[in-house]
Amino acid sequence: MNEQNNLFKSMAALGIFLAIGMSAAAFILGVQGKRAMTGQQSITVKGLAEKPIKADSAEWELSIGVTQPTQAAALDSLAIEREAVEAFLLAQGLDAKTWSADIATLNPHYDEVFIKEVPRQVQNGFDAYQTIRVVTKDLNKITNANKALLQLRAENHPVTARAPSYLVSDLENIKMSLIAAATKNARSRATEFVKQDGVKVGVMKSASQGAFYILPVGGDAGDDSYGGVYDKSTIDKTARVVVTIVYSIE
Repeated sequence: MNEQNNLFKSMAALGIFLAIGMSAAAFILGVQGKRAMTGQQSITVKGLAEKPIKADSAEWELSIGVTQPTQAAALDSLAIEREAVEAFLLAQGLDAKTWSADIATLNPHYDEVFIKEVPRQVQNGFDAYQTIRVVTKDLNKITNANKALLQLRAENHPVTARAPSYLVSDLENIKMSLIAAATKNARSRATEFVKQDGVKVGVMKSASQGAFYILPVGGDAGDDSYGGVYDKSTIDKTARVVVTIVYSIE
């Protein structure tokens, strides 16, 4: 009888020890599982920052093209037209130090003629070309000169011009300041997303910068803006940066 009681007590004690051991193991595994789950939780958000900026320099390109029967006549005519363009630029208040001229080019001129109803390219004289580039920080003078060019063309001077390019210097500093602001915006967004769940935004796990945009005021980046946009057609612009940041959740 005593032996049976001792056996019963031993088995009961063993059962208690096993239960305690299993409970402890379950607790340890639960804590580890919770930690593992917490370590895997994260949130990905985009941060946006933008600010108004203004162009501080301008580039303008004018091209002169003439056609004459001989090479010498083409070069002489080109020189006369270049003088007319330079006089125009001076009249617009653009000093000679603000422009430079490319080397003149000379090519055969071809006309299309029909021989027995078959189109042929036949040489008829020579074309001479030259490009003048204006670079200045006086944006108003470039803007006014671009408008006044129509009158020069109306006087039968063979000159054409591209639209002025209005450029912004110190783009790198502008970009860096926007990245800092966009990062702050991303954390604010992440905090807003998780505040209802009783958790907090933790450390930054990864970050990447999206495209850098220089847009006209009120302009849109459009659908083809993967590599960024740099608007050069306006003086007043908007700089914009988007960042993507992954935060841990605590």
